[in-house]
Amino acid sequence: MKNLPHLLYHVVVIVLSAAIALTLPLTVSFLAGKLLAFWAFVENEKIFLVTIEISVAVLLVLFFNHVTKYWRERNLSRMAKSAGLALVAHSRGFFSRRKVKELKERNGFGRDIMLIGSTGYRTFVDPDGDLHRVLQKCRGAKIMLLDPLREGAIARAKSIPDPDISPESFREQIIRSIDFLKGLKGAQKNIRLKLYQDMPLLKMAILGDALCLRHYHTGLHVDDLPEYVFKHDHDPGGLYNPFYQYFLSRWSDPEIPEYDLDTDELVYRDRSGLEIRRERFSDVTMAESEWDIPAQSDCTVQDLAFAAGKERVYA
Repeated sequence: MKNLPHLLYHVVVIVLSAAIALTLPLTVSFLAGKLLAFWAFVENEKIFLVTIEISVAVLLVLFFNHVTKYWRERNLSRMAKSAGLALVAHSRGFFSRRKVKELKERNGFGRDIMLIGSTGYRTFVDPDGDLHRVLQKCRGAKIMLLDPLREGAIARAKSIPDPDISPESFREQIIRSIDFLKGLKGAQKNIRLKLYQDMPLLKMAILGDALCLRHYHTGLHVDDLPEYVFKHDHDPGGLYNPFYQYFLSRWSDPEIPEYDLDTDELVYRDRSGLEIRRERFSDVTMAESEWDIPAQSDCTVQDLAFAAGKERVYA
């Protein structure tokens, strides 16, 4: 009884093939007769023949253009596949953006993820951010954000010609991101954070076998640029592995301190991972900048909080 549908399928295929074979001579004869009668009617109609000729020429042009375009896109598809590129989501593509967000949530569920960005606010603090739910459902995360007091954050904020974006707003967004990560840490999530000082280059999220990538362009917001998704495979020519190694090299850089979410301290380690020293983040002096606050060269986080009208700063 389990094989009955399979047997019926084969019986139906045999009956249909036999019916087609038996009716083929009658079908060909019928079509030939109709064709001869039609040709006898139109063989002296010059306007009709010219119309058919032009129509056929147009169809041939369209057909060969389609074949050429298909062949070109096929070559591009092969190149993208060899690079490990699985998807490109443009900033204004609603469906592609939604597809990427669903991919991130699916690949990040119950896994360890790695993220490098600038402030992280729109990425995972904002409830509409692509990684907001991912961080809440992941097993653990290694995150790298800009140090809000260093030259990289200041230069990045000033490079975007948007009146709503300033070094102060960047600092505030990073503070909120750290607060959010503290909440996840308190919920027994294995969350680790590092703060780097230089200008951001890549916005990258590694979620299992998927790697989502954007780049920071001077004068443009990162959300206005397309996002590329690379898949991990066994092809050594794919770009997943180089970007993955890039993140690991940045994470293991001894010049980039880890932020202790429990004690608000910067932890410096050597390349083997052994702790060298700690320092209170509130004791770190801010880099020289054009922020409109007094004593720029030696101000601390408390000074920044006072200048911004805040009672408390988590940074």
